[in-house]
Amino acid sequence: MEWYNYLACFFAGAFLANFVPHFIHGISGNKFPSPFSKPPGKGLSSSTTNVVWGLFNLVIGFLLFNAGNISAVQPITWILVFAGVAAMSIMLSINFQKKDKE
Repeated sequence: MEWYNYLACFFAGAFLANFVPHFIHGISGNKFPSPFSKPPGKGLSSSTTNVVWGLFNLVIGFLLFNAGNISAVQPITWILVFAGVAAMSIMLSINFQKKDKE
């Protein structure tokens, strides 16, 4: 595998992790921070904006997942997907813990 396949594995995990909070808040009808809010990532975006943003992350994550050639034959690919999920999840938890205090 090429180096960019490994990079695709990591970012597939990151995009798939970012899909979850935006989509869940969006389909629940809740406002939630997104890159399109004012200020970006701090203010609240509509539930529809979050559903669309979540679906965009899902599509990109799926495309990167396929580009990463993830396979049981090479467990490092799954480790990199998990590392992407973990990195994005930790970053989001730190960023969004302040959303109700502002």
